[in-house]
Amino acid sequence: MDDHHDLPRPRGLHGMDHRIVAALRACGTDPRVAGAARALSWAGEHGALWLAAGLTGAVVDRPRRAAWLRGTALTAGAHAVSMGVKRIVRRPRPTHVEPLVGTVGRHSFPSSHATSAAAAAVAFGALGARAVPPLAAAVCVSRLVAGVHYPSDVAAGAALGALTARLGARWMAGGPA
Repeated sequence: MDDHHDLPRPRGLHGMDHRIVAALRACGTDPRVAGAARALSWAGEHGALWLAAGLTGAVVDRPRRAAWLRGTALTAGAHAVSMGVKRIVRRPRPTHVEPLVGTVGRHSFPSSHATSAAAAAVAFGALGARAVPPLAAAVCVSRLVAGVHYPSDVAAGAALGALTARLGARWMAGGPA
């Protein structure tokens, strides 16, 4: 999948990032895998999947409505923080692979999809939403298969999201922030 055979290959962690995204993007040559990666990427855009999940939880689980709404706010907040970090870091997206999806912006670090996915996994997982963590992991992997993020972008985004939700856990449960 690497169309730049004559260019020097990056070394160290940067080189590992390049090799992993190239290998996972190659999985996207299977139309079923590509379709799943596109669908997950689309669903995770701007944290929409997680915001919908949180609001649904608030409607369905009336006794814990406030916790669901706070978890949704934490997820949205984590996403907003990642967008701010992107504007500061300004790391370009991978260019050595053909992306499967379009992107809203041209910066990749951290992955905002991974940030909101991990925040939702921690926040909604604490409320017993067992399907959220594996779905969140799939959204994270989809960004690599789609060829729009490096693994370090996804790892940093997931860490940021999980940390944000973990730091807000007391507030989410109804205690002081």
